[in-house]
Amino acid sequence: MAYKDIPKSVQQFMDEITAKCGEEHADWATNFSAAFANTLLTTVKRHEDGTTFLLTGDIPAMWLRDSTAQVRPYLVIAKEDEDLASMISGLVKKQFEYINIDPYANAFNEEANGAGHQSDHTEMNDWIWERKYEIDSLCYPIQLAYLLYKNTGRTDQLNDSFVEGIKKALHVFKTEQDHNQSPYTFERDTTRKEDTLVNDGRGSTVAPTGMTWSGFRPSDDACQYGYLVPSNMFAVVVLGYIEEIFTNILTEETSSKAILEEAKRLKEDIQKGIEDHALTKNQQGETIYAYEVDGLGNASIMDDSNVPNLIAAPYLGYCSTTDEQYLATRKTLLSKENPYFYEGKYAKGIGSSHTPENYIWPIALAMEGMTTEDKEEKKRILDLLVATDAGTHLMHEGFDVDDPNNYTREWFSWANMMFCELVMDYFDIRVAK
Repeated sequence: MAYKDIPKSVQQFMDEITAKCGEEHADWATNFSAAFANTLLTTVKRHEDGTTFLLTGDIPAMWLRDSTAQVRPYLVIAKEDEDLASMISGLVKKQFEYINIDPYANAFNEEANGAGHQSDHTEMNDWIWERKYEIDSLCYPIQLAYLLYKNTGRTDQLNDSFVEGIKKALHVFKTEQDHNQSPYTFERDTTRKEDTLVNDGRGSTVAPTGMTWSGFRPSDDACQYGYLVPSNMFAVVVLGYIEEIFTNILTEETSSKAILEEAKRLKEDIQKGIEDHALTKNQQGETIYAYEVDGLGNASIMDDSNVPNLIAAPYLGYCSTTDEQYLATRKTLLSKENPYFYEGKYAKGIGSSHTPENYIWPIALAMEGMTTEDKEEKKRILDLLVATDAGTHLMHEGFDVDDPNNYTREWFSWANMMFCELVMDYFDIRVAK
């Protein structure tokens, strides 16, 4: 069952945002209403068992990461709309069903239909669309389960499947602290090097650091070095969520104590790994966070447009927007020192190895806006986003800084909802954390 009409609470919220935008920002309101409605009307599939499947957009599969970001802005309404909260709870339940099928997979089919990348050299099955292991694919569902509880008080999503999924996520995080002992490998027959792992599918060589290894970035592109720093930051945050859930809610679970101990140990290990191994020097000699490291002395100075990225650290809850280390990192990443920072005739911002050179992403622009305290900067970015939508009133994956009519992905729900969240943020409407 899909939404055929906009729920009353959602329409009221869109009307509220339109009123706040007024005449001065009428174009924000137009795009907000189009994007906010689009996700419900085009991507949500509610199943009879109470679970929810979310299409990522123009690909017929559900990403654990994207699906969380797609519904996150609805949490501010869900506390007043039980049916909307049930839809989001159903998504959490579906996400953990998938994690229990395979905690290494990043994207799944609606049915066991064998669609997707079945020819990849890894442990595929008919449920899996793609099996690129990314830390954030485990972090995002945990985040959504927690935020649903914080914003609505609901706990039905914290069921037996959730508990089993948490155990599997913790096991993977622990295993990947020493990737040399991991069973996971991934290779794809392709000429695109970003879509496969080197070294017989094991990725580049790493040494243990305390952090947990990731094969791929949130862009679904391969990591250059195995320790993806922003995803490890995200892991530290969600491990704290696990501690809170099993301390305050799931206290009667027979495995609560063991889960708590493992989450606490992992959080401490990963945080120490970040402190000891994830820092590097920029061209000015300032200490900043690296994007990736390998524990062998190699580090990359860059940021990608997909979240978690380094720019997103305060949004994820890892640090504050005024943290000096973060601000030094941010300044570096919003400069030519970041190889994916592009500036052209119409726009400047962060792009990705996933899209052509000189293409920047609305997701990255929205995140730039949500991690500054400067209201004028938020306004500048919102004006830029509506001016570069190629007349569609929706966000795309990436667009050319010299010609916004050149863009990738006509339909990309994650980007739409990040724009909506920035509009909400501008008017001080935020998801409770």
